[in-house]
Amino acid sequence: MENNLSLIPIGGVGDVTKNMYLYEYKNEILIVDCGLGFADETMLGVDLLIPDVSYLKNLQGKKIVGMALTHGHEDHIGGLPYILPDLPGQFPIYATPLTAELANAKLKDYGLTPRVQKVNFDGGEIRIGPFTLNFIRVTHSVLDSSNIFIKTPAGNFYHGSDYKIDLTPFDGKKTDFKKIAQVSKEGVLCMLSDCLGSERKGHTPSEFKLTAAFEEELENCKGKFIVTTYSSNISRVNQVLKVAEKAGRKVCFVGRSVIKAKEIAQNLGYIRMPRGMEIGTEQLKNYKDSDIVLLVAGSQGQGNSALTRIVDGQFKEIHLTPNDVVIFSADPIPGNEVSVYALVDDIARIGSRVIYSELSDAFHVSGHASSEDLTLMMNLVNPKIVLPIGGTFRQMVQYRSLAEKQGFEPKNILLLEDGQEVIFNQNGARLGRKLNLENVYVDQISGEEVEGFVLRDRQRLATDGVVVILSEIALSGRIDNLDIIVKGLSQQETVDIQTSLAKEIKEKMTQRQGIRDRFLMRKAISDIAEKFIFRKLRKHPLILPVAIEV
Repeated sequence: MENNLSLIPIGGVGDVTKNMYLYEYKNEILIVDCGLGFADETMLGVDLLIPDVSYLKNLQGKKIVGMALTHGHEDHIGGLPYILPDLPGQFPIYATPLTAELANAKLKDYGLTPRVQKVNFDGGEIRIGPFTLNFIRVTHSVLDSSNIFIKTPAGNFYHGSDYKIDLTPFDGKKTDFKKIAQVSKEGVLCMLSDCLGSERKGHTPSEFKLTAAFEEELENCKGKFIVTTYSSNISRVNQVLKVAEKAGRKVCFVGRSVIKAKEIAQNLGYIRMPRGMEIGTEQLKNYKDSDIVLLVAGSQGQGNSALTRIVDGQFKEIHLTPNDVVIFSADPIPGNEVSVYALVDDIARIGSRVIYSELSDAFHVSGHASSEDLTLMMNLVNPKIVLPIGGTFRQMVQYRSLAEKQGFEPKNILLLEDGQEVIFNQNGARLGRKLNLENVYVDQISGEEVEGFVLRDRQRLATDGVVVILSEIALSGRIDNLDIIVKGLSQQETVDIQTSLAKEIKEKMTQRQGIRDRFLMRKAISDIAEKFIFRKLRKHPLILPVAIEV
């Protein structure tokens, strides 16, 4: 009997975010990553998206034996507090030190028990059921990022989640090429590889070059020097701290996420500041603007972030002036472009100098490998099969082109969709079943899932308003009284509806006197109102019929 392994991506293929991958051997499942995605401007009232884990809730004799996390970005660990409570069993979860601390802090925030165990890069192999894991250090835009070498009875896999090849990282911790070469000698059946930068030619620049740009801009800044980046980008934080120290400025961390990440990094020894360099927001009034550097949360334009509140004038201790410089040291995550550039516009209106990725590439470099780096990794790992992950479909196609130039046969380059199973054995790979995955929307504040129909209703509310129809219904089914409330439409449209819709409903409902069931009556009223309003206004407001028996 053949040793088959089933690989099922349930997030992260054809999509930059929501990374989650299932390695299934016989009745045992290893999960790699548990990420989330971010809602765009069309998803009204929705904050986050998470992978659909319906398959894992109904395993029917199978079991989850463990989970491994590749690095500390939200699209790889952010789904943990929403998803873990729904998964059966108390399986172990492993991650490198910073990743584990960030993940456990997230679980604590949601009242869950921290359960992610720390793994050191030199700690050797970890056995989880039929799987043997080896964490390999890679450079990325968050410290302690890893690729994972996974041994299985069906063959060896190289899980090459987000990485770049930076030969001069700011923390001095380079990609472990020696370890990659060692595992490649054991034979790699399939390499899953980051493909987000496959469209870029050449090599991704080193982050080391950014320090000089920060120094130059700070020298010319007459007011507050404000930098916003991903909270987890500790290397970038250290770069800003270095130039602030050189300039003799005090540093203030603003925003819950950057403060938390700073504290975690300090506890691990990843951030060190001279005594007295850091000040709190309550001390800012004691210093001139020209003596201050602010590291602020909100690089993605989040509505409740510290930077957004500062720009909106809602932050008591901090107000922007034309002498200030605001640097977005991060690219917008796909889906966040509208909110980011709206915030940039608001800063520009105040008169502060604002620098962002479209204006200058001197203050941010990608954390993802470009085309030459990707082909180098292919040759280092030397897999039989390659499978691009963590990118859009066009980036997967471009990765395929790179792989073909390296001599991979088309049958050994797999382009998948989320939910598509691939069955591997020593002879190669073939497609299996296709899971029917749904979009799962989450409200970030409550942590509750938002149903698709709720999202549709919110879209109608935003564009076409709402019409509430209060009706008093006699026991005979006769409508005795109607009260119509209209919100979100123009004054004239409101008058048109309120003066004529009641008459329309009474006339139509008189023709349907056989209806006695209150649910059917509400549905009939809703249908009449919807058709009437569309005929009159060519709009589809949300109709809310309320029937009261009298």
